[in-house]
Amino acid sequence: MAGRWIEQWDPEDETFWAAKGERIARRNLAFSILSEHIGFSIWTLWSVMVLFMGPEYGIDPAGKFFLVAMATLVGAFVRIPYTFAVARFGGRNWTIIAASMLLLPTLAAFVVMKPGTSYTTFMLVAMLTGVGGGNFASSMTNINAFFPLRKKGWALGLNAGGGNIGVPVVQLAALAVIGAAGGPRVLLGIYIPLIALSAICAAVFMDNLAPVKNDTGASKEAVKDPHTWIMSFLYIGTFGSFIGYSFAFGLVLQTQFGRTPLQAASITFIGPLLGSLIRPVGGWLADRYGGARITLWNFLAMGLATGGVVAASVEKSLALFTTAFIALFVLTGVGNGSTYKMIPGIFQAKAVAKGMSGEAAAAYGRRLSGASMGLIGAVGALGGLGINLAFRQSFLTAGTGTSAFVAFLVFYAACFTVTWAVYVRRPAGAPQPVAEAKPQLSYAEV
Repeated sequence: MAGRWIEQWDPEDETFWAAKGERIARRNLAFSILSEHIGFSIWTLWSVMVLFMGPEYGIDPAGKFFLVAMATLVGAFVRIPYTFAVARFGGRNWTIIAASMLLLPTLAAFVVMKPGTSYTTFMLVAMLTGVGGGNFASSMTNINAFFPLRKKGWALGLNAGGGNIGVPVVQLAALAVIGAAGGPRVLLGIYIPLIALSAICAAVFMDNLAPVKNDTGASKEAVKDPHTWIMSFLYIGTFGSFIGYSFAFGLVLQTQFGRTPLQAASITFIGPLLGSLIRPVGGWLADRYGGARITLWNFLAMGLATGGVVAASVEKSLALFTTAFIALFVLTGVGNGSTYKMIPGIFQAKAVAKGMSGEAAAAYGRRLSGASMGLIGAVGALGGLGINLAFRQSFLTAGTGTSAFVAFLVFYAACFTVTWAVYVRRPAGAPQPVAEAKPQLSYAEV
């Protein structure tokens, strides 16, 4: 290793993996999680900033939903260039850059967060936090290259789950600040040194993988492959729901149920926390039983939980609403883990269908899954934008979020149908078993 670059990397070689590969991969995973964790906190910063914005700020609920929607929008789009940045600059090097960039929106918010600031200024600063959303794409692309296929579900789930926990952590920090009668600048002041710490840790402890290169051919092939877009659609249902609800939960509690900022903050963090913690379990279940099967039944459960939320919204039952909404968060976490596990397996299954086997099939799966992950992550995050815009429209027209939840219920039904039709019912042309990879490898098992 010279200059923190590793020249040779073959995680599928069990001898290499046991000798040194696993140790190196786990170390990079740990500090990737730290950086992504801080990135998620900054990305979702405005989900708690709006709780500090009382009547003196002159912004109505619709305006607040639009602020958080803009942060979601930018976070989704920057995921695409962040994906390619890993191969261009190296995983370690880009993590240093990406972590350092989080100082920009945090310092900007520190300066402008006061009554009298124009709405346009707030919107621009909220959009800056989108760089935190990009950290997920680069982190997942980087960790995907470190681990063998048999470990990807666990590793990607742990990486993403540890990052996702940044959402409830910033909400818990806001709860502590609000409870202590502190202002938003106190919260921002806590995060500035943490951002610097994550950049320093990346510089000291992480590595670049020289074999990871941007493959424009793979990118073009991934864009043309229908599975990239099908998985993007499903990821809207899982991660799009998670991030959208994370931004909106506190606002819904304040607007629809009249909760104070402290009351809303004391509940808001619970759903994202449980959804984040359960994500690695979703990956583990997918490793054990097949990502498509877990995803299928998870969408059914999400539909049932959403039905409970709709009933609670109509009956104005805060207890039922909170319980059903938190259950929905947990299910988004399971689905996040299972859908991301599916991606490399789907492309390896396609390789088997093309007559490849062994390492050739695994290499094809790594190549296409790495190329598709950024796009899938970006499109999935746009689901968060859709959720916040749906809430904004629902509250503008009806004063409640009920109609938005009904729309989400219909969407989950569509996700269930697509998962069953494409990946579970063993459609014509599904790959045949391959001894070198996994017995009876099929889309239902990816």
